[in-house]
Amino acid sequence: MRPERDNIGAPDLPAGIAWVGDGPDSMPALTASGPVLVHFFDYSQLNGVRALPYVAEWDRRYREAGLRTIGVQAPRFPFGADPAGVAAGLRDLGVEYPVAIDSTRDLWHAYGCEGWPSLFLWSTGGALSWFHFGEGEYLATEEAIQAELRELDALRQLPAPMNPLRPSDAPGAKVIPPTEEIFPGGSWEQPWKGTELEVEYEAGGAYATVEGEGTLEVTVDSGDPTPLQIESPRLYELTEHDRHEHHHLKLEPSAGLKVWSVSFAAGIP
Repeated sequence: MRPERDNIGAPDLPAGIAWVGDGPDSMPALTASGPVLVHFFDYSQLNGVRALPYVAEWDRRYREAGLRTIGVQAPRFPFGADPAGVAAGLRDLGVEYPVAIDSTRDLWHAYGCEGWPSLFLWSTGGALSWFHFGEGEYLATEEAIQAELRELDALRQLPAPMNPLRPSDAPGAKVIPPTEEIFPGGSWEQPWKGTELEVEYEAGGAYATVEGEGTLEVTVDSGDPTPLQIESPRLYELTEHDRHEHHHLKLEPSAGLKVWSVSFAAGIP
């Protein structure tokens, strides 16, 4: 959405913050040359990961036109602050732009983030032009990016905005709220390390944040177990559905695996 004021300035980057990729020296230096898109996410958190393909494509489409994109990894779980793990997770997700690791949440609080993802578009010169919390508003966000780029060069040809990647992403799409995220260890601070976990849910898909190396056996309803290889700490897709559906899920991890969260995607009716 558009900010209430047109003079909200971009918070600068904390001194000494770690980067995956070549990070900028400062926000004033970065916004001096053109608009800047800042995406707060966690590479193991469902909603932030679902927004990443849009952000990555906007970076690819509009980098030559003057857009600069930076990500901010705001860790949700302890492993999310490890630079090597973050770098590997970003490679798996195809993220090529610089990503800061905001392990102490300094940037998160400076921006006033309200969850994953949180997205901010800064105009040339560093004033807030557009922001959005959560999934959705992809078309409006791309239109805001294009408006800023036309301020740089009104004659530059820009592509038509992206088509929705999922039916639930279309403007005006009706979606049903999914089952709330489950922390099987009792809270987001404690992983589950049991032998069998059963969950009833209603959603368009189910996902798990898992740490360790091994095999996670996934059974949906009365189907056969499907082995899911766990090779690094990140978000794993357990199952997806064409629309909002009710299902029974059973997870059986091999020894040593830690399940931090089971999360669910919204689906269309």
